[in-house]
Amino acid sequence: MIDNILTRELGIIMKTTFWEDFTLADKFGISGIEGTYQLAFNEWQSDVSYLKELILVLNHKIWQHHETLPDIAQLYHQKYDEAYQWAKENLNDEDLQVLFAYLD
Repeated sequence: MIDNILTRELGIIMKTTFWEDFTLADKFGISGIEGTYQLAFNEWQSDVSYLKELILVLNHKIWQHHETLPDIAQLYHQKYDEAYQWAKENLNDEDLQVLFAYLD
């Protein structure tokens, strides 16, 4: 099990290293976040369990940075919206219900 903020605060046991990946990307700014997002999304968009973790991490990164790094928070919000919209347009009803339940 990977110990991260989502595990500690929400009790969610993550399958991925997305939190750690984006935390590292934060150190490289917008280009690091953009690159990390593109790699993660392109590789895992068709895996519902990984996609839901990606969307969850993006959402929490918005809140992590909204007061101190608004430009970074805005980028995370854009990527969250992008991934969420893709999910709504491409997942079947059953997978969407899984995603919505996870994010709720």
